[in-house]
Amino acid sequence: MTNHIAHFAIHADDCARAKQFYETAFGWTFTPWGPPDFWLIRTGQSGIQGALQKRREAVQGRGMIGFECTIAVANIQGTAAAVSNAGGKITCPPFTIEKVGTMIQFEDPEGNVVCAMQYEPGAGAGA
Repeated sequence: MTNHIAHFAIHADDCARAKQFYETAFGWTFTPWGPPDFWLIRTGQSGIQGALQKRREAVQGRGMIGFECTIAVANIQGTAAAVSNAGGKITCPPFTIEKVGTMIQFEDPEGNVVCAMQYEPGAGAGA
């Protein structure tokens, strides 16, 4: 298959803090690989690979740069609680997109903007 997302990267100033957040909030696992401050991420989803890596240069005073990722979840309320309990900040509370699902937007402890979506049966990535 071509033109599909095959990899994502989470950039962090404090990799240990980011790793702890995603382990706690989503149950992801991390394996050290390559250079210092670099881990492979296993989300439990086959087909997409991820990495956690030291941020090369902090982006300040600018809007979001890069791709916005959405994590498919089974329970949006439980995910919102897990994000908050793990040190994330909900920036957009749950809202419903008709015929798609219910979504939140949050910042991880490194300031990365991420979405989580509880898809309706048969819709989008939840299908």
